[in-house]
Amino acid sequence: MARKLRIQYEGAIYHVINRGNYRRDVFESVGAAQAFEEALIEACEVNGWKLHAHVVMRNHYHLAVETPRANLVEGMHWLQSTFATRFNRLRQERGHLFQGRYQALLIEDAVALARVVDYIHLNPVRSGIVTADQLGGFRWSSLRRFVREGRPAVFACEDWLAQRGLADSPEGMGAYVVYLTALARDEAEQRKLGLEKLSVGWAIGSEGWRRAIAKDHAQRALNPGMEAAELNGIKQTHWAQVLDAELQRRGKSRADASGDISSAAWKIEVATRLRQEGAPYAWITREMHMGKASSVRAHLSQVKYSI
Repeated sequence: MARKLRIQYEGAIYHVINRGNYRRDVFESVGAAQAFEEALIEACEVNGWKLHAHVVMRNHYHLAVETPRANLVEGMHWLQSTFATRFNRLRQERGHLFQGRYQALLIEDAVALARVVDYIHLNPVRSGIVTADQLGGFRWSSLRRFVREGRPAVFACEDWLAQRGLADSPEGMGAYVVYLTALARDEAEQRKLGLEKLSVGWAIGSEGWRRAIAKDHAQRALNPGMEAAELNGIKQTHWAQVLDAELQRRGKSRADASGDISSAAWKIEVATRLRQEGAPYAWITREMHMGKASSVRAHLSQVKYSI
């Protein structure tokens, strides 16, 4: 079966996530975790990637990678197939190691990247594997590589360190560990930064940037082979643009949508327009504050039969 389409472009940055098949503990042994790290570094070297962060947990991994050559799909295929071959050969096993397709969330810029890097490095604490004080010593994390000397050339930290006002130096990395340790202890601050949202959806960044990406790749949404998360993300961004345009044309706002009654004539007009663009009743109901999806369906049916 052909691999599904991904949004790829030169210089794209991704938060990549995958889990063991049936949530299997793929990395339960030291040998497996080490083999994956070695394959990851090789994949970065072969494909010219910059590795901003990674962590290997018992049954899943997180990566923050930058692809100067727009080759995420090729590189991930190389990484996962190479590791699977080595793993199965070692264990004398066969079959898929990972569950389905990996997630690949686009990252807008260094500001968003810095938050993703924090999220990745905090995973061992958030999962209860180590304490905040032990974070810098977790073996299967890029944080440990950054703290120690002699890291491979594929590792990159200048951009996200700069967002913390720090330099790529022993002093700068030491200050980052202090910052991250404090953040690990402060769950309220983690929620404030929205760290729990950095592993869902299709893109991490500003609304304007997501809309620009969706517009640039709108034609790809017509291809049935596109990855579901990206397809849904592009469609929802398009529907939001249509909604905002219709509100502006009527001199309305989202606050008006929230405050007016569900059956307001102008809301039904906007809902009709959104349905013409393929927006589901549930999405329209939520964004337009129109009660229940069944009610929206009924309102639009009345419009249809009154024409």
